[in-house]
Amino acid sequence: MAPVPRPLRTGLRSVDRGLHRIGIDGYLLLLLATVGLATLLPATGPAATAVSGAVNAAVGLLFFLYGARLSPQEALAGARHWRLHLPVLACTFLLFPLLGEATRLLPGSVLAPQLATGVLFLTLLPSTVQSSIAFTSMARGNVAAAICAATFSSLLGILLTPLLATWLLAGATGLHVSGGQLLDIVLQLLVPFALGQSLRRRIGPWIARHRAVTTVVDRGSILLIVYAAFSEGVREGIWSRVSVSQLLWLAVICLALLGTVLVLSSLAARRLGFPYADRVTIQFCGSKKSLANGLPLATILFPAASVGILVLPLMLFHQLQLMVCTVLARHYQGRGERRGQPGAESH
Repeated sequence: MAPVPRPLRTGLRSVDRGLHRIGIDGYLLLLLATVGLATLLPATGPAATAVSGAVNAAVGLLFFLYGARLSPQEALAGARHWRLHLPVLACTFLLFPLLGEATRLLPGSVLAPQLATGVLFLTLLPSTVQSSIAFTSMARGNVAAAICAATFSSLLGILLTPLLATWLLAGATGLHVSGGQLLDIVLQLLVPFALGQSLRRRIGPWIARHRAVTTVVDRGSILLIVYAAFSEGVREGIWSRVSVSQLLWLAVICLALLGTVLVLSSLAARRLGFPYADRVTIQFCGSKKSLANGLPLATILFPAASVGILVLPLMLFHQLQLMVCTVLARHYQGRGERRGQPGAESH
């Protein structure tokens, strides 16, 4: 394969930097393009079956790499900082679900029932790993604690999210996690993760040297899941059920959820007496929701025909959290630079 010309590589890097300056992840464009592709050319018949099988394989590979990357020593060291993990988990699995329940009180003209279910589902998801660490680092927080807190949240969510979904969504949607679904979660998520952990010593160094490979698998898996979900959604008429005004209201609701958790997590961390670095960690780890965990779980928990519309809130929230937290982290970074790194603890 011929190498990419240097002017083109330089131009692509410039575009990527420009998008990041305004808080837009270039990956969002790929997500939107995937939705567009599924809208114009949805997978049908044998192609849909092939895509479904590819999704299962990609999800398994994704969690295998998660297991191979996670150092047991890092996880054990972070687990000792239990006082920091508690507020992060409280924000992720208590405050967010309570706010999600509150959105169900909104009238159907503001938030359609299926979108309301999608909003509640996103509030039950664990924290992200990569972006939580990146924002914590940018804001000069406790990066080591962020790695452990976000990873622990992500792992706990594999089991806790389905249980919370069954409890909170059973009345509205009739969702019931069956033995078969639990087996799917174990086989598709936990078994590959455990296998990755068992082989970490052999393949971990290779993975550390080839981070681009894991990035491609991470993002490629999500794009494949999005394509499969929206292909099924298009066949079921998803775009005839969601209006522009509903999408605008959904954006407002997602912003309100994110803003509320950012403010309350910061106030709680300050009230509990955490130093600046830990307050930043709690705020950024406690306010994120994982697209990488949410999409695979949605494909297991919900009927294929409804996954597309149910993950719309998650996809929108994902981009909003990147934009808002980019601005917030840069604000913290600039404030620390003005006062000097040693004085940042007094923020």
